[in-house]
This record gives sequence, structure tokens and C-alpha cells, in this order.
Amino acid sequence: MSQRITVTGTGFAAVTAVERLRALDKEAEITVIAPRPEFVFLPSLIWIPSGQRKPEDLVVPLQSFFRRHDVRFHAGTVTGLADNGRRVLTDNGEVENDALLVATGGRFIKKLPGIEHAITPCEGIPAAVQIRDRLESMEGGTIAIGFGGNPKEPSAMRGGPMFEFLFGIDTLLRKQGRRDKFKLVFFSPAPEPGKRLGPKAVKGLLDEMAKRGIDTHLGHKMKAFEADRVITEGGEFSADLILFMPGMTGNQWFDNTELSRSEGGLLKADAQCRVEGSERIYVAGDSGSFPGPEWMPKQAHMADLQAGAAAANLIAELNGREPNETFKVELMCIVDSVDKGMLVMRNPSRGVVLPASRFWHWSKIAFEKWYLRKFR
Repeated sequence: MSQRITVTGTGFAAVTAVERLRALDKEAEITVIAPRPEFVFLPSLIWIPSGQRKPEDLVVPLQSFFRRHDVRFHAGTVTGLADNGRRVLTDNGEVENDALLVATGGRFIKKLPGIEHAITPCEGIPAAVQIRDRLESMEGGTIAIGFGGNPKEPSAMRGGPMFEFLFGIDTLLRKQGRRDKFKLVFFSPAPEPGKRLGPKAVKGLLDEMAKRGIDTHLGHKMKAFEADRVITEGGEFSADLILFMPGMTGNQWFDNTELSRSEGGLLKADAQCRVEGSERIYVAGDSGSFPGPEWMPKQAHMADLQAGAAAANLIAELNGREPNETFKVELMCIVDSVDKGMLVMRNPSRGVVLPASRFWHWSKIAFEKWYLRKFR
């Protein structure tokens, strides 16, 4: 009898897990649970405000991908687990499994008073479209862009895209000949924003802000937002448009499970991506808290690496073998600014920062095309 494997989600970790699972087991019954059978290429959200990408460019239907990998799709939103994870509860019925891989991403912490006045870019395409439309309607003013974190989960933050929105908006306004009508302010409770990218990257990012005439408000704990201002413990400043990326925590449905959780609310995983204390339950990507250096990123590349290891270990456990595959810890990103990009790489032994150039901008575009080819 074929083993039943369930994957929750359709993001980077989920689709990579499906590919690896099918490669390792041609007979398994693989079921993917998600609200819609589509993949959204979130790294390219940064190009929607400038018009370099339209929403439809980033949404890829997964029907053909599922057919090629002989995957059953269950349309629904996960609401919890039962029977020690052997049943996944959704708003559209239950799905039974012999092994489960959780890849439903993270959830942004929206507890700051007045956070409804800020746009959270990585929430998806509607947020990026809202930024585009607001920029088009503004004749001038102050644009505040920043990010925070989860104090109980150092890795659960996503600052990289905020640097890209910051530099991208600056470039866009300059191309439109109206940068002089705007004030840009970058803010963060961290005194050295981007420190997880490495010390060279911090200096490079702050130097780039100074070169572009971008003001900074750093090292002050956030207190609140209002419709026209950002308030911190170190003072407040006016803002006509606020973009803010809060820290992340676990999905709401984790509360309706007995799965082991980290202090920051994510699923607590071991080095093999197995949820601690569970049987045949694995996690990859933003849903998990993994052992490793504090700078381990929450990004697509890391999610892919974790998903590959999780899939291999899940198959091993199903077949009665000891799960022993681990994932490489590696940060790799191109901080793009619409027409140029700065390459940042980091692993446990070294960090590399290469200056902004058009080559890295076009490399980022090439990677998008290369990655999406698997779904066409």
C-alpha cells in the first residue's frame, strides 16, 4: 500500500518538498493542502511599485506542476491537527496522512497600536499594489520604511525586502524627476539594521542611504503608528506613507495542535527538520524554528534548503531508516534597487558583499525566470 504524505502550503518550501518527495518515492500518495493551487513569486513584489512587474506576472497556476508530479490538491485552509498529526483539519474537510510536512509560512506580528496605518509589503500582491497606487497618487511628502523583529525568535524577521523597497522607491522617484518633493526615512529598533547580513552589509546599506539622502531613525523601540506619524521611544516623526515589516511568529492554526513550539511561536525543529517530540512530522521554511546561527535567514533560498532535507528525512522515517540529512545554513540575496543590485552572501565561515551593479539586477531577473520554469 502506498504511503500517504501531506504537504501544507504552496510556497517555496512546499513546492521544493513536493519535487524532492516525488523524486525519492515514485509511488507515494502526495496531497498538497492550500487555499488555492497557485505559487506566488514573492521576491519580485519589489518590482510592482515601479511597474517592472504586474500582479499576474508573479502568480503561477500549479495544476500542470501537480499533474507532472502526480499530486492531489486539496483546496482548503488548515485549521489544526488531530490524532497526533495523522489527520489535518481544514475548513473543507479532513485529510489523513502517514507523514506530514508543514510549509505554510509564517504570520506577521501585528500588535503595535495603529499598525493598520502601515502597509506590510511581504503580505503579498495586494500590499505591493497598494504601495504602487499610493506612490502614484502622492505629489510629495514623507515616506517612512522600516522593519522590526520577534524578540523571542531572532531569525523570525524579514528585513531584506524593506531595503529593496527603500532603494527601489528612491530610484523610481529619481527616474520620475520628483525625488526632491519627497523625504525618505528608514527606521528600525535595531541600531545596526541588516546586521544578520553581516557587518560589511550593514556598512554598505547605511552608506547607500547616506549617498541617496535617506534619513535614518535607528535604535529606538517602536511604540505606535498613527495615520500621519511613526512613534518610537526615541521620538516621533511625520509620515504620509508608512511601510513596515513586523517580526514573524507561527500560524494561527498551530494553536490547535500539540506540536512543540519555540518561545517565539514557531514549530520547534531539530537539525533534520523534524518537529521535536513528533512522529513523522517535519517543517521547512518560515513555519519552523531551527537550530543554527542567530543570523540564519527567513528567505526563499533557506526554505528550499530546509525543504530538501525535510523531504529526504520524511521518506527515510517512513521506510524505517534513521533520518540523518541536515541542511546547509546559507544566506544568499541580491538587494535590488530597480536598476542595480548588491550581492550579499553569508555562511558559517565567511561573508561576501559585492557592490551594486546592473549585473546583479539582471541576475535577479534571470533567477526569477529560471525558478519559475519548473511550473510552466
